[in-house]
Amino acid sequence: MIWPFDRIWPLDVVVDKAERNHTRRMAELHAFSFTRPWTDGEFDDLLDQKTVYGFTARELRWGKTDILGFVLVRAAADEAEILTIAVAPRWQGRGIGRRLMDKVLARAHGDRTESVFLEVDENNNPAVRLYRKLGFIQVGGRPDYYRDSAGQRSSALVMRRDLR
Repeated sequence: MIWPFDRIWPLDVVVDKAERNHTRRMAELHAFSFTRPWTDGEFDDLLDQKTVYGFTARELRWGKTDILGFVLVRAAADEAEILTIAVAPRWQGRGIGRRLMDKVLARAHGDRTESVFLEVDENNNPAVRLYRKLGFIQVGGRPDYYRDSAGQRSSALVMRRDLR
């Protein structure tokens, strides 16, 4: 059951650094969004890498803190790649992904990164719209890259945003 107050924008959402103690929740959220979900161990391994960083969006309400979404990024030389991003299903469409991406872009700009890349399922219309609003352009594709739970394949759009 969805309570009426669950439909409102969470008033206290903070976006801050992803930590190893967040990886179990990150794995849960990833499982909602991807057919082949990553494990908390895989997230631990990624966060141990010096070139990987991430952010979580957490709701602070009624004395609880709950991770609503997260993003992981790998930086190399003057480029960054969004490795994965996921938002809890009931919080999708409420600006959480936008806030996570804004934080990534701010960090990338501060790090003097020239370009940020990502791959997105061509059928994920809300994500494609968000990335286009953020200034990403399609620069390539990967045919039959994704597979849904029914085995249907779809292509990945390779997108880039130049920061300089």
